[in-house]
Amino acid sequence: MAKLILIIVTQILLLAAVVSAGKGKNFAKTIDKKHFGLRKEKLTHFRVYWHDILSGTNPSSVVINPPISNSSFFGAVTVIDNRLTTEVAVNSTLVGQAQGIYAATGQRDLSALMVMNFAFKTGKYNGSTITILGRNAVLTKVREMPVIGGSGLFRFARGYVEARTMWFDLKSGDATVEYSCYVLHY
Repeated sequence: MAKLILIIVTQILLLAAVVSAGKGKNFAKTIDKKHFGLRKEKLTHFRVYWHDILSGTNPSSVVINPPISNSSFFGAVTVIDNRLTTEVAVNSTLVGQAQGIYAATGQRDLSALMVMNFAFKTGKYNGSTITILGRNAVLTKVREMPVIGGSGLFRFARGYVEARTMWFDLKSGDATVEYSCYVLHY
């Protein structure tokens, strides 16, 4: 009986400690942005070409969940590790990879939820990323999606991208899309 009482008292004390810890006034504070090396914001524009390759023996995009019916793409989920290049040609200079997922979300239109990082591999931005999350109305000439963050030189990034399809193969599903990126960062 004494052990049971000791266990119950210990649990009550632990619970009280956990609950009271959340009521502290020091859980958040304003800090000087210079502490993180943040200076004046810059606006960077860059243009890359995103190569979505579903065909061949080494595709960069793989459907991990097929569409729910043959009459639409709704429900299809695709994981990507697409090349980002400086020109439309897939074998042009590689600057990074687009890594993430897109999911067909439109039941009555061809739209997708894009969730991806542009991970840069060369030059000044080597090791830096931007994160894109938004709706892509695939058949629209110019699609705009938000940049919601980043890392490295793009830490605290925000902005938007404009996507324009440059090439699409109806038979294979392969495509090249121009991404014009406008990114505010420190």
